[in-house]
Amino acid sequence: LSIGSDVAVGVKASNLTFSLFLPKHTSNGSDSKKQRLDESPPSRVLHIRKLPNEVSETEVIALGLPFGKVTNILMLKGKNQAFLELGTEEAAITMVNYYTAVTPQVRNTPVFIQYSNHKELKTDSRAQAVLQAVSAVQDGSSPSSDPGVLDLAPPPSPVLRIIIDNMFYPVTLDVLQQIFSKFGTVMKIITFTKNNQFQALLQFSDPVNAQQAKLSLDGQNIYNSCCTLRIDFSKLVNLNVKYNNDKSRDYTRPDLPTGDGESAILAAAAQGTNPTCGAISPLSAAAAAAAAAGRVALSGSGVSGVLLASNLNEERVKILYNKKDSALIQLSDGNQAQLAMSHLNGQKVFGKVMRVTLSKHQTVALPREGLDDQLLTKDFSGSPLHRFKKPGSKNFQNIFPPSATLHLSNIRDGVGEDDLRLLFSNSGGTVKAFKFFQDRKMSLIQMSSVEEAIQALMDLHNYDMGGNHHLKVSFSKSTI
Repeated sequence: LSIGSDVAVGVKASNLTFSLFLPKHTSNGSDSKKQRLDESPPSRVLHIRKLPNEVSETEVIALGLPFGKVTNILMLKGKNQAFLELGTEEAAITMVNYYTAVTPQVRNTPVFIQYSNHKELKTDSRAQAVLQAVSAVQDGSSPSSDPGVLDLAPPPSPVLRIIIDNMFYPVTLDVLQQIFSKFGTVMKIITFTKNNQFQALLQFSDPVNAQQAKLSLDGQNIYNSCCTLRIDFSKLVNLNVKYNNDKSRDYTRPDLPTGDGESAILAAAAQGTNPTCGAISPLSAAAAAAAAAGRVALSGSGVSGVLLASNLNEERVKILYNKKDSALIQLSDGNQAQLAMSHLNGQKVFGKVMRVTLSKHQTVALPREGLDDQLLTKDFSGSPLHRFKKPGSKNFQNIFPPSATLHLSNIRDGVGEDDLRLLFSNSGGTVKAFKFFQDRKMSLIQMSSVEEAIQALMDLHNYDMGGNHHLKVSFSKSTI
């Protein structure tokens, strides 16, 4: 299989205004140049193109605010471009990964973001004045610079009113919480239907966080091409939540009752609302959670279930015959492929940062018997490694991105903490913490890094502990 025409585009393509990942069929030399451009090494300086006319520095800075401190900006207004410098390379990588999947917009216009060849920007007095003013607004103090420089009014309320347009897929309270928590502490959420539209009231701990979320998310799509967020400040400054359930949640009051399923929510009732929300399948919930955390915008239907993984360690992985650092992986459907891509793109495996995109191939063709002499293709449909084979299984709600903490299950009787610590230390990592669940059939174990946890999971998932007990290892969202 040829993989030369698989190119991740999304926010990086110069000829597309809205997409997630699309196969680019190459036919001339200019495409290889574009591919090299897309593969620029990470830098804390980002190149932003296709900005609308008369855009302000503040609007560009708002793109980077959720990911960390913005330390410099250079506007090229005649070219509708800008360079944005973040405080760390890690923050820039997080920002690029997020906007690779969720199309960034300024004034409802899609813009394109990629790593710059510059490693830092020269200091500019105007840029520093704008950044100081933004910092002052974030810190809650009054900016001392020229008031004409900044176009940010003080946020009126920590409560946002959210309307979802084009809601072709269900949106849940948990999805909203994960989307908006990227910008600060979400304290309360109320969901309801008004004028036949799904709406929500969401309260941050700080009005500045609400302002940042509104700047970055207004007009964005939760899923690819649908479920558009329309965000305004609410006239309310505090929400009164009576029940914690799938319609309303007060994260500061875990002791609240679940109610009778028809939440009598005072703040929503005052506006004549009728709280409601559609059901969502377990897999869609997990996929939506990934989308919400800023890793991917989802549109599973009609999308290939085949992923292209590249930049693999050639000494450890040999798959594609003509490109030893790449592999094609077929999942059962497009939703699962996008979920895997969102969790695994950019993760470090065997010392190299793995790149995962959707492939143009719809299936991975198995070779005819006797022709795969290098054993480069394998059918895993009957593999004992699967954790998520049963349709509708609640396990689909426990699919999490790689983390330093691993969840262990199916632990054999008599196996103690010291045994498991030794087992995981032998995989080449350092065990930092361990905790058994009450029944001692499950536990959490924390490695010193995400990369070590990935290695341990690959080595020890399905490990034979004897007595027909095979250890199950997965990533956990918990910490010890």
